[in-house]
Amino acid sequence: MTARRATNPQLSLFTEEELPTPQRVHPVEIPEELAALGRRMPPGLHLGTSSWSFPGWRGIVWEGAHSGSVLAREGLSAYAQHPLLTGVGIDRTYYQPLDAEEFADYREQVPEELRPGFRFVVKAHELLTLSRFPDHDRYGAQRGEKNPYFLDPIYAIEAVVEPTLEGLGETAGPLVFQFAPQDLGEPLAFIEKLFLFLDGLPSSHRGLQPLYAVEIRNREVLRPQYALALADAGAVPCLTVHPRMPEPDVQWRATTEVARPEAGALVIRWMLQPGQTYDGARQRYEPFDRLVDPDPRRRGMLARLARESLAREEPVFITVNNKAEGSAPLSVFELAREILAPPR
Repeated sequence: MTARRATNPQLSLFTEEELPTPQRVHPVEIPEELAALGRRMPPGLHLGTSSWSFPGWRGIVWEGAHSGSVLAREGLSAYAQHPLLTGVGIDRTYYQPLDAEEFADYREQVPEELRPGFRFVVKAHELLTLSRFPDHDRYGAQRGEKNPYFLDPIYAIEAVVEPTLEGLGETAGPLVFQFAPQDLGEPLAFIEKLFLFLDGLPSSHRGLQPLYAVEIRNREVLRPQYALALADAGAVPCLTVHPRMPEPDVQWRATTEVARPEAGALVIRWMLQPGQTYDGARQRYEPFDRLVDPDPRRRGMLARLARESLAREEPVFITVNNKAEGSAPLSVFELAREILAPPR
């Protein structure tokens, strides 16, 4: 069961000759202070946002006023030209898998000379990480039913791993399996199933070595056996800043003091402050053009983890959501300043 994106019905209203002329999105002029930081960015440091289609980033990432739909279609090239935005998340793949051609289109939007240093962080399709379909209208007749594709390596390979690697090529970064809060059953039994799933995924595909990352939202899973399962399968934890989980440094210690994979990497998604909800943060922070609730303590924690990983010559991938502090790119800029600050 490989779901694919539906054809855009609006395109059927035009012949090829009548299609609207694409609107160009130009990158913002970079202040010298940020440009200087960009020149100091180590090759293994990939900072970015969870997506790129927000009109409120005018004057921060691109010039001019553009709709969200225009930015979703054409904004990535301008985004990738910012010297501090060396990665980006593709979150829409959580709800619908993309084929290799769609991934390749994203890759082609990144200027060719920037691709060696740019990485996409891709969320795997939720069919792989939901034990049961949630009791929500969008799941239709399947709501509440057991999900037959939960932790299915065959579906993962065919619908997620191969299209991602074939389409993104060298720009493919971590492939994140995010497990939403849910009833996962007895933790040790889930951890064993998780290991068998990860162990069944390919360690290479057409010369590319995928990086698998696992993000959990059930804190009871965070135990030594979980760390061992990830390490033995060659996967890494995806740390998260989220109200349902302990602080990122606690997650890091829990998943690295017992065991670490040979090919280490730091993967973090900075999502939401404690006490916040996504809907509440969205209403408070829109249009995402300023830092409304700066979080220097957690920013400092992430910067420290990043510096330690870079010192071990491990790649670092950090993506930031607008709901973290109010404006994801501004959070990235502050994080870059802290990571690259001279030693105190």
